[in-house]
Amino acid sequence: MADLTTISTKGQVVIPQHIREELSLEEGSQLVVSRMEDFVVLKKVSILDPKKEFEELTKIGERHAKKIGIKSEEDVVRIVHEARKKRF
Repeated sequence: MADLTTISTKGQVVIPQHIREELSLEEGSQLVVSRMEDFVVLKKVSILDPKKEFEELTKIGERHAKKIGIKSEEDVVRIVHEARKKRF
């Protein structure tokens, strides 16, 4: 069943209580907002603490670098220059 809501003067929309409860949405919950033709789509997302996410990405990057033999910043610069030469 569809619910009717109204946009406030600040562009805010109230999500009906039963939907918030079903999706466990509470103050501070994060949603992705997207437009599909004349639809506005809200999708609940869970984003890690940015510091923790950065640490995880750093660990992944370090493992990958080790795997392909990157040991220093100079190695990275050399690889970038080589890739640019191949590109042009």
